[in-house]
Amino acid sequence: MVQRLLQIMNDRINKNNLQLAVIGLGYVGLPLAVEFGKSRSVIGFDVNKNRIHELIKGHDHTLETTPDELKEAFGLSFTYELNDIAKCNCFIVTVPTPIDINKKPDLTPLLLASKSIGEVLKKEDIVIYESTVYPGATEDECVPVLEKYSGLKFNKDFFCGYSPERINPGDKEHRVSNIKKITSGSNPYVADIVDNLYNEIVKVGTHKAESIKVAEAAKVIENTQRDINIALVNELAVIFNIMDIDTEAVLKAAGTKWNFLPFRPGLVGGHCIGVDPYYLTHKAQEVGYDPRVILSGRRLNDSMGSYVAGKLLREIDSRNFNSKNIKVLIMGIAFKENCPDIRNTKVIDIVKTLLKKTTISVDVYDPLIDPDECRKEFDINPKEVLENNYYNAIILAVAHDSFKLLGEKSLRKLLKDNGIIYDLKYLLSTDESDMRL
Repeated sequence: MVQRLLQIMNDRINKNNLQLAVIGLGYVGLPLAVEFGKSRSVIGFDVNKNRIHELIKGHDHTLETTPDELKEAFGLSFTYELNDIAKCNCFIVTVPTPIDINKKPDLTPLLLASKSIGEVLKKEDIVIYESTVYPGATEDECVPVLEKYSGLKFNKDFFCGYSPERINPGDKEHRVSNIKKITSGSNPYVADIVDNLYNEIVKVGTHKAESIKVAEAAKVIENTQRDINIALVNELAVIFNIMDIDTEAVLKAAGTKWNFLPFRPGLVGGHCIGVDPYYLTHKAQEVGYDPRVILSGRRLNDSMGSYVAGKLLREIDSRNFNSKNIKVLIMGIAFKENCPDIRNTKVIDIVKTLLKKTTISVDVYDPLIDPDECRKEFDINPKEVLENNYYNAIILAVAHDSFKLLGEKSLRKLLKDNGIIYDLKYLLSTDESDMRL
């Protein structure tokens, strides 16, 4: 029976009759939907009506796709109406998986998406998850919701796959089509179907994992590994700062060895590296193991914002500015360069720490972000125009290309006499900045 149903699904894919829906049209879902839309029919679904209206008009505020790319996706349509995807027989879920205030996994968006799909799920349908989760979440958390709201039985009436997203927001070089994709299915037949589907758009090929759990684990350790490596370099930067040694110079020298890993210190935020380790540690603790290395690295990276602010405050004190109102400009509040995403940005930790001093006022400037979103999320009104000879200190917090183009002279014009340039991202040379991470 199962093989017969799966043969039907394979025939649908081979004949290009598969009706595909992508659930969630953010930084991950939209590029995926666009890529599929270049060669087949696909419906992009999102509960955010404003997002749907924006995309229908050919605009993507995340900057992950261009108007021309949206036009090239001739098979792509958009909707916020659940009934519009009821005719689909394959659903790809790309909703966020954040953490809560206690740094525990918040599966609410994922479970709500599963509920919506369950309400329209039919026999022979396939649900593929891309959202980053801990091993076991797809089958232990999402599948029961699908069963509850559909009245169908998993791996008998409907099937699941897991193919973790590897989108790098703001990266115009590594895109959906040229990033190798991990695929998996709830049984070997479904695994083949999922793998064949993604091979339609991924030019560099796929890696078919042995199970959904293996694919989930592979994804969550990718960013955990990066987090730990960055934590090591951040700790080295703290040590070298105490010793008055230029961290970048040390890393350049060490980087001449062929197998030295080229990580750089900095703020580690966003919805991937700053979140995923907590998903893995949550599951580890659930099965009785208390992670030490992973949580240690995460604690260190979470502390870097306050470390940066503290270092600047000490430098300000040493300069004896004759003012009771020290003005600091923070350039960049997005969580990473060339990206408007402010979710889980660690720059806000710098702002909060500085504002604890009543003599400090802070301005934030970031030309890529949505000012309304910044006001709503952080109660910060970002600057749109900067005044010359106004600030006592500037922190280069995000390496936007537009900031790189400014150069030292333009930055110095914004500063008062004896002003400080604190370069966290090595945008300037050693002799052009006053402080570096």
